[in-house]
Amino acid sequence: MADVANARTTTRAGDEPSTAELVQRATEQVSRLVRDELALARAELTEKGKHAGIGIGLFGGGGALALYGLGALVAAAILLLALVMPAWAAALIVAVALFLVAGILALVGKKQVNQAGPPVPTAAVQSVRADVDVVSAAVKDRGRA
Repeated sequence: MADVANARTTTRAGDEPSTAELVQRATEQVSRLVRDELALARAELTEKGKHAGIGIGLFGGGGALALYGLGALVAAAILLLALVMPAWAAALIVAVALFLVAGILALVGKKQVNQAGPPVPTAAVQSVRADVDVVSAAVKDRGRA
């Protein structure tokens, strides 16, 4: 973008380009810039989406295996308590304890989700800001000349 903003072409022998030509060039360059920035944002979000998808899949697989392990531990806890009390009471105590832990985890998880920010294409935003700065500087320099 800096090369385009600083480039000066002449149309006639040593003359500056006309205002209409400059406006036409600026329109084409802004259009190209917007398309390029949208492509950058799309590519960045696609890359982030791929990583998020893989991570979610692995997290889900780990969670499924952890669920089986938790089931085995719950059965072991019920069988252990059934040695000192009726089996139904042991199962009831373990179920209440599990529901309490699940409620606490859900509340902590809800708090974490609320703190998460929206997915923003940061590289594209920075690039647009840099482009705006270059164009602003070029316009200021053009106004002084």
